[in-house]
Amino acid sequence: MRSELFDFELPADRIALEPVEPRDAARLLVIDPRRQRAGGEAGPARPAAAGAAPRFVDSTVRELPELLRAGDALVLNDTRVIRAALVGNRLRGAQQASIAFNLHKRLDESRWLAFARPAKRLAAGDRIRFGHGGRVCLLGQLDASITAVGAAGEVELSFSLHGPYLDEAIEALGDPPLPPYIASRREPVAEDAERYQTIYARHAGAVAAPTAGLHFTPQLFAALEARGIARHFVTLHVGAGTFLPVKAEDTADHHMHAEWGEIASDTAKALNEVRAAGGRIIAVGSTALRLLETAAGDDGRLQPFAGETELFVTPGYRFQVVDLLLTNFHLPRSTLFMLVAAYCGLATMQQAYAHAVTAGYRFYSFGDACLLIPADSSR
Repeated sequence: MRSELFDFELPADRIALEPVEPRDAARLLVIDPRRQRAGGEAGPARPAAAGAAPRFVDSTVRELPELLRAGDALVLNDTRVIRAALVGNRLRGAQQASIAFNLHKRLDESRWLAFARPAKRLAAGDRIRFGHGGRVCLLGQLDASITAVGAAGEVELSFSLHGPYLDEAIEALGDPPLPPYIASRREPVAEDAERYQTIYARHAGAVAAPTAGLHFTPQLFAALEARGIARHFVTLHVGAGTFLPVKAEDTADHHMHAEWGEIASDTAKALNEVRAAGGRIIAVGSTALRLLETAAGDDGRLQPFAGETELFVTPGYRFQVVDLLLTNFHLPRSTLFMLVAAYCGLATMQQAYAHAVTAGYRFYSFGDACLLIPADSSR
């Protein structure tokens, strides 16, 4: 498909630079492409204009328990975001230059791929020294060499520390890797380290947050549990490549960055039992959805999984296991907008996003959320 089909206009003032407080006060747009004409409501939510086609319902994340039913199960990504934004000095003889790096994929115990700005100042063999603003790594100095320079600002860094020592140094010297549409418009603050992390984050390794999960609070979890809605956790270490716009003219020519994920055997078993009993699986975020779909067989049953996924979902994809999707509003021409277009239909999502812009919804990582019901009502 032509990538331009997934483009849309978004006013700059719709991009959320700060999250709402409390987290579950975010708005929630329920999108059900099966409701082509005026009809029933979705729980206590407030309907959009009568006769809207397809049916969009304005709600809040706090009302999510009333939009689901007993026996359903949420699947959440428990990856933990590392402090992957680093600033270093390029040392080349007497010349120095400040370079910003966003780590996005670990290659081994001492090497990372990163996006560099400005990458044009870098060449293979350059030495980088990290640490700014008076920060100190108790393990000593952190240096790296540029071992390769790729396209689109990507470089390979070989660090002077490795394994857990390198992890500790990154944690001491780095900042939360806020997306560029936030970082370019405001200075980072100390609160970002907590706000750009889910309350259930457990396994360190992501360089971008699974943003749909940012809306959950202990109070919301308690309300969901009281409603009889289970929750299960999987792990997908989100890479920055997931959020990059698709630059290829045809989606078939886009290369998806691989991300490592895991579904434990007891989790796969429990989720299969949920569906067998008539419950629905609700993926919290596109990362959880992609991991679940990667691990699903043609019969819709989940298998345990540990490895990398490069699943790129575009319209025409046949979903196997995810019954509902909770996700944020995404970038134009991104793989994430292509995924939701595959889930609900491109025309539906174009109309939904137009409604969201008009209704004042907040977009992207710190923005509001959608609850998507699939276009294929037989599922």
